[in-house]
Amino acid sequence: MRALLLGFGLLFSVMALPDAYAAQGDPLQVLLQQVRESRQAEKKRDQARVERFLELHSERATQLKAIKDKLEAAMQHQQALQSTYDQQQTELNTQRQRLDEKTGTFGELFGVVRQVASENLNLFKNDLTSANRQNDLTILQEIATSRSLPSIERLETLWDIFLQRTVASGQIWQETLPVIRTSGEEFQEQVTVIGLFNAVSDGRYLRYLPDTARLVELGRQPAPRFQLMAKNMQQSDEVLVSVAVDPSRGAILSLLVQSPTFVERIKQGGYIGYVILVLGLLGFFVVIERLLKLSLLSRRVRKQQGQSEPSEDNPLGRLLAIDAQHKSISPDALQMHLDEAILGEIPAIRRGLRLLAIFAAVAPLLGLLGTVTGMIETFQSITLFGTGDPKLMSGGISQALVTTELGLAVAIPLVLLHSYLSGRSNRLVQLMDQQSAALVAVRAGV
Repeated sequence: MRALLLGFGLLFSVMALPDAYAAQGDPLQVLLQQVRESRQAEKKRDQARVERFLELHSERATQLKAIKDKLEAAMQHQQALQSTYDQQQTELNTQRQRLDEKTGTFGELFGVVRQVASENLNLFKNDLTSANRQNDLTILQEIATSRSLPSIERLETLWDIFLQRTVASGQIWQETLPVIRTSGEEFQEQVTVIGLFNAVSDGRYLRYLPDTARLVELGRQPAPRFQLMAKNMQQSDEVLVSVAVDPSRGAILSLLVQSPTFVERIKQGGYIGYVILVLGLLGFFVVIERLLKLSLLSRRVRKQQGQSEPSEDNPLGRLLAIDAQHKSISPDALQMHLDEAILGEIPAIRRGLRLLAIFAAVAPLLGLLGTVTGMIETFQSITLFGTGDPKLMSGGISQALVTTELGLAVAIPLVLLHSYLSGRSNRLVQLMDQQSAALVAVRAGV
């Protein structure tokens, strides 16, 4: 029943719609009209977009054609440049070949000139005359670093520089120049320059500093005789004078003044070296005392041999005094008295000789001890630092060699002097034995 009522309601609604649409207009027609108008508007917009796209496409096509034309022109220009480059490269190779053919041995000449200029540049920088000839150094620098063939004018200039240096090497000139003393103070002094080799001032040798163009006094001067020769040369007016010249332009002199002195050698020996020197000094004191004593005894003995009266200031006189005191004893008893007197004189005559022999034997042993100590120190340095730096090992090696040298230097003279003193003392003892035998023989009536 409810379904039947619902169906009648729907039918009534449908029948009523046409009346309402008829009153207000056909909505479908309105909708259709709106759709058509919208479609027309869209067609117009699409047509405008297509036209805009066609316009842009035409513009892009025109631009693309222009770019392609430029690219083609650039490629043609590149081909033309490449062709020109190849032609010029071929021409350049041809010209280089012609240049090499024309140059010939001039290339070798250029190499030799540049090598000579480079080798002598550093040599001339340390020259004593370089301060006044800086232009020569500039020319040598230019020739040494040049990449082109030197001109004839440059070659002549180089020849003139060497010629002037050759002439200057044989000249001696004096001039007042600033000299830096070892204290660091600078003074104006009269300097004598000997060729290109050495400069001296008041007998002191100077060293030239190319960086500051100053003369500096050597921290350690050579031997006094060389300084005296230099001083006499400065003050002499003679044509020919004697003077020590270092032909290596200071190299040999610098090594000479750096060599250690006697005191520095002693210091290298360390404490063992000092002990050896003290031992040698004591030994030489003993030698001097023995020489004086034996010389005095020998002179007194010789004097006693020329006298008839015995003197108590010498061994022979004391023996003669014993003979005079014992006139009534037998020869055997006299022999015993004389032997006792001789035995009493021998210690005084040979005193210090045993000590001298001990010193002569101990000195080389101490030198050997210093050698072993120095070698141990050297091996320790090698263990810690390796063998890369020889200076680290030089201390131990110096001690080893210096102590050995000191030990031998002390022992050899002591051995010779001990032999000499022993010979003199033995001669005195032998003389006393001879005189004793003579006295006994006289007493026995032989």
